[in-house]
Amino acid sequence: MPLVKGGKIAVDAFVRIADDAELPDGGAILVSSVRFLRDPGAVLRRLGRTGVIWPNNRDVHDLVPYLDGLAVVALVFPTFRDGRAYSQARLLRERHGFRGELRATGQVLRDQFVFMLRAGFDAFEVKKESDADAFTSTAGRYSVFYQPTGDGRLTALHQRMQLRPARGVGR
Repeated sequence: MPLVKGGKIAVDAFVRIADDAELPDGGAILVSSVRFLRDPGAVLRRLGRTGVIWPNNRDVHDLVPYLDGLAVVALVFPTFRDGRAYSQARLLRERHGFRGELRATGQVLRDQFVFMLRAGFDAFEVKKESDADAFTSTAGRYSVFYQPTGDGRLTALHQRMQLRPARGVGR
């Protein structure tokens, strides 16, 4: 499955580890939320980067105490009509200050890339190579937004305010 990161197709350094498999001592791994919450200390103590696959029906607050030790949080879109992972992404970015990779997995469709970027996602597992190729043109299509969101961009209003000359300066 292609991974889109930084606007282009990237090699996924993270290996998915089954719930019943032994944890490797090193390397970058992705584990399920069930595996992670069974013994978060053991998962985080190992050498190497760690990521967790977090389903959209699980509260992200359960993950918050461990965010500093995680390199990746992969949020799941089980169907394209289920948008709970958008809310999870915004909570992780805006309320909890997560600065690691926020990855969209599952039903990640090209016409939702812009919305996912605006929610704070910065990596995407896509099903088709053509969707990965289309990402850059889709993501670059819009440069100004009216709504504030988790990607850190200034809204159109804030951009306009920065261009305005300061009133009362020099009087």
